Parts: sequence; C-alpha cells; structure tokens
Amino acid sequence: MSGPVIAFPDVERVVVDALKNRPELAGVTVDNRPPAGFDGTQKAVLVSRVGGAWLDDQFLDRPLVDLEVYGPDKTTAHGIALTVRSLVLQLGGTAAGTGVVTDIAEADGPRWLPDFNRPAASRYISTVRLTLRLS
Repeated sequence: MSGPVIAFPDVERVVVDALKNRPELAGVTVDNRPPAGFDGTQKAVLVSRVGGAWLDDQFLDRPLVDLEVYGPDKTTAHGIALTVRSLVLQLGGTAAGTGVVTDIAEADGPRWLPDFNRPAASRYISTVRLTLRLS
C-alpha cells in the first residue's frame, strides 16, 4: 500500500531560523551544530531533534527538541536559557516548510547539566514538544 509522499519539515532548521536573528540573542550563535573551535564557553544555542512521533490520522508531527544553551559562565548561560525559553514558547504560527507550528509545550524546563565532554562549559538544557500540522 502506498500513499502520498510526506514532506516533513526540518524542525531543527525551523527553530534555528526562528531564533538566530532575534535581537534578544544578539551575540549568541544559534545552530544545530557547534561552531568551529567550540569549547562550551561561547554563547551558543544548539538545537537537536531528540524524538517525537508522527500522528498519521491527524497529519501532525510532534517532535521533541532539545535546546542546549552555553555561556562563558553559569549565570550567563542561565540568562540565555531563560530568553530562549520565552522565545521558543512564542513559535506558534511559524511557517515550517509544508506546514505550520500549531502548538508548543515545554516537556522539561531549563536544567543545569554540565557537559562532561567540554570541562570548561556552562550548559543548560531544556526540551520542548512542537506540534506541526502538515498540509
């Protein structure tokens, strides 16, 4: 049995593109991969889809997205994490390729989590669930 080909939006790119030019994040790198030479002390937000599911009968993609926020110290990283938290929760209505973000729910708010691969890093991680209705 074959059906229509589904063109899933790249949710990482949707979030990155929505955040990277926000004035509240001036001086912060936002991407789905670390910049060259990254040691965890730079101001950065790394966006990664970490799971989620397709709801076929509703034509919804419900990805889980981790937001790793780094800064030169814990206080700075925490401030960036709070800003990112606020901005991500405003993504409703954002165009997403063949669909639109219809809902955003925080699955796990910002939590301090040292990065053992980058000993000098200050990092907070949060997880959000986006709902994208595809057309």
